Amino acid sequence: MERIVKLKDFLAGSPGDNFLQHALALEYIKAGDDAEARKLFESLLERDENYVGSYYHLAKLLERNNEKDEAIKWYEKGMLKAKECGDHHAYNELLAAYEDLVE
Repeated sequence: MERIVKLKDFLAGSPGDNFLQHALALEYIKAGDDAEARKLFESLLERDENYVGSYYHLAKLLERNNEKDEAIKWYEKGMLKAKECGDHHAYNELLAAYEDLVE
């Protein structure tokens, strides 16, 4: 919980910081608060659709919560963006997770 408080403090000073928002969402996942993590990932990707690392984590969160169709949607968006950004590593991770889900 201490990390969440610190990250929220940092984010209050830099509300548009993608890294801090992503890190805070991951901390919420660790704390078992998927709803708050989802809000953060979705608002981050709405603001900056090229922050490719968040697609994977958001889709995995949705998978865990039995929202398969939503997870597929986010994997597909993430693969498209990763390809556009030339991030082959992220693309391959998203593709592998996507294929595991749809098979």
